[in-house]
Amino acid sequence: MNRFALAVSTGIARVTEAALGPYQTAMIRIGFSATWLLFLLREFPHRQELYGPDGPWSWNLAEQLVSLNGAFTALMWSDGQFWFETVYGLAVVSSVLLLLGWRTRAMSVLFMVGVLSLQNRSIFMGDGGDNVLHLMCIYLVFTRCGQVWSLDERRARRSREAHARGEHVADRVGPTLWGVLGLVLASAAFLDRLSGDWVVPALLWALWLAQALWWAVGRFARSGQSRIMLDVVANIVHNGALLVIMAEACLIYATAGWYKIQGSRWQDGTAVYYPLHLQSFSPWPALADLLSSNGVMVMLVTYGTVAVQVAFPFTLFNRRVKNVLLAAMITEHAVIAVVLGLPFFSLAMIAADSVFLPTSFLRRLGDGAARVRGRLWARWAGGGGKGAGLLGRGGPKGRPTPEGHRAPGRPGPATDTGSTKTPRPADRPGDNPGDPENPGQRHVGFPA
Repeated sequence: MNRFALAVSTGIARVTEAALGPYQTAMIRIGFSATWLLFLLREFPHRQELYGPDGPWSWNLAEQLVSLNGAFTALMWSDGQFWFETVYGLAVVSSVLLLLGWRTRAMSVLFMVGVLSLQNRSIFMGDGGDNVLHLMCIYLVFTRCGQVWSLDERRARRSREAHARGEHVADRVGPTLWGVLGLVLASAAFLDRLSGDWVVPALLWALWLAQALWWAVGRFARSGQSRIMLDVVANIVHNGALLVIMAEACLIYATAGWYKIQGSRWQDGTAVYYPLHLQSFSPWPALADLLSSNGVMVMLVTYGTVAVQVAFPFTLFNRRVKNVLLAAMITEHAVIAVVLGLPFFSLAMIAADSVFLPTSFLRRLGDGAARVRGRLWARWAGGGGKGAGLLGRGGPKGRPTPEGHRAPGRPGPATDTGSTKTPRPADRPGDNPGDPENPGQRHVGFPA
């Protein structure tokens, strides 16, 4: 009984004291924002046909559909060309800023609004990856996805260093940004633009009120207990959203695999042959012919695809088998992107798969990217490696220092980056006035 109670208390402490999987959630943030950004830029010349008011799926048709299903889309607030260009431009800008990790809490909300507004405006535009992006953009707003590899993390680190020197750092950008968003939300509600299904408007109001409460407590509360309580709630919400993202990815593969088993072409091992010869999905006909020329290879790929998708959810507790199947699935999506010409579907699925990547691999990936960036910065900007950027701290001569250790000659306390220990007073929520969105940066990842 004592062992059981100890295990339960340890689990509760782990879930409440830290936002787990910082590198995994950063990969999700970067992956889905990059996927959506590349899609918007790729389809920019065709944006009118896809989502414009005078496109094939006209504004009147979209209005009739939205009135029936109650889907949220800001594009239906006006049928003017200027409004369409504004929403499309904001979708691009929010994707860029979320990718960089600038004000990730606010940008994740704008990112969600942009995705829902465009996709719900024309529901027939997409290749399957849009469904994954549609779901993940909602889950993303509940995560603390700017803990690492973000401008927020760099700003928080600098604020902690200034706070340790006794300097006061005032954050004016955050309250101003959320004030403007609140004004827009209130105006939309006053003009009755939030009619329809209540889920998304209620979510927007809940997020805005939660952020207002967070700012008010950080600004006016004298005791640190209320700030710690808010941080605990934020950690629980983050960890719950991360669990939902993992469950969603497993559900996608499980349902896909079990539905494939029921198909006769998958049972006889020929299913992979047919999409390789569809004209609409053959950007490289010669490559498709080469891959489908060997009957044994087609059979192995067909059965292997089903086996990997069905087995993957059951291998999560064996990290070695899980990593092998994960590499196989990522490779499969990369092949689909090239051979079948479905890059955005593949990018969306790879972004969803990244939640299962080992922390050790992601840290090495970040360190390598920081070294490359430091060398490029030293070569082209003459910065000598100063500020290794979003993926690591820049030490002397462009060498990134390990997370949680102080670079020579640079002030600031070291932080605990590999455990769930209670943060020191300098890292407690509310003690960092310059970072109201992501206080208390602690890097706790899933074991490899």
